[in-house]
Amino acid sequence: MNQTLSPERVRADVAELLGCDPADIGPDDNLFDLGLDSVRIMTLVERWRTEGAAALEFPDLAEQPELAHWTALLTGGTA
Repeated sequence: MNQTLSPERVRADVAELLGCDPADIGPDDNLFDLGLDSVRIMTLVERWRTEGAAALEFPDLAEQPELAHWTALLTGGTA
C-alpha cells in the first residue's frame, strides 16, 4: 500500500511517542495501555499522511490500537 512507511518506521514512530525502545512494543500490545493517547495518535496520523498514507484517518488507528494492525494497514505487511 505504501512504499515510504516500513514496519520498522511504524514501530520506531510509535516508540518515539511512547518514550520507549521499539523492541519493547509487542505486535499485539494495546497501545492505549502502553500510554498512547488520542493526541499522540493524531500526531502519528499527520506524520504518516505526509509520508504517503494520505487516506489515513484517526479511527483507522483508534479502533484497533495494536502495532500489528497499524503495520498491516500502513505497509501491507506485518509487525
